[in-house]
Amino acid sequence: MTWTTLIAADELGVAIDRCVVIDCRHDLLNPKAGIDAYAQGHIPGARFLSQDTDLAGPKTGRNGRHPLPDREALAARLRACGLNAGQQLVAYDAHGGMYAARLWWLARWLGHGPVAVLDGGLDAWRRERLPVVVEVPGPGAGNFKAGEPLVASVQAADIEAALGSTRRLVIDARAGERYRGEVEPMDPVAGHIPGALNRPFAQNLRPDGRFKPGPVLRGEFDALLGGRDPASVIHQCGSGVTACHNLLAMTTAGYADTALYPGSWSEWCSEPTRPVARGADPS
Repeated sequence: MTWTTLIAADELGVAIDRCVVIDCRHDLLNPKAGIDAYAQGHIPGARFLSQDTDLAGPKTGRNGRHPLPDREALAARLRACGLNAGQQLVAYDAHGGMYAARLWWLARWLGHGPVAVLDGGLDAWRRERLPVVVEVPGPGAGNFKAGEPLVASVQAADIEAALGSTRRLVIDARAGERYRGEVEPMDPVAGHIPGALNRPFAQNLRPDGRFKPGPVLRGEFDALLGGRDPASVIHQCGSGVTACHNLLAMTTAGYADTALYPGSWSEWCSEPTRPVARGADPS
């Protein structure tokens, strides 16, 4: 069996010997939190990849806080984790998938289809009474190579060209207070892209940290879209990480793939000439 969106903890427990598992835990305000948590205990055989280095490229001050990594460099990191072509890849975190979804999207960006997020993350794994270890696996030697992307991405210029039209619909995954411009703990400018709708990624989750069922997500996104074409959707957030959570939720709900704006708000607001909106969701 192959998983391409979510995998349950009990399913991973059975299939783990044929999977490459990546620990994606992170804290935007504490870069060491992920690797420290990994050292204290992780899923057996899991390797750790950093959101700030392995899963992002160099920052210029104008390309966002988590620019896309070099494709070949990321492919090499996945080979070093032991990933082979066509092998099941599983990403997990302890945050409802908010960081694991980034690797899910990036793997598909590299053309790798069999990739899934552990639904409910490490908490779900522990609830199944599955083991957690501190041993770090040795280097792998997979044969994975990057191929044609399975996902779409857009640049700031694409969004600028569509401002004021109905051709594209931007969905912002940040918390409501950041979207409205009431607070901004990460970036120098508060607010949102004009015309963007707000769908905080946490709304995709049940109270236990697992994703809501596909039909429930479908109904919620249908209501958000209000009859607009799902193919027009562009996802963004602060730096292109939690936007992947909304993209994964829409895929889980049965929509065709939607697009990601990787630079997101941190890139958008770095250019003073780009417009900024504040206040409530226009929907």
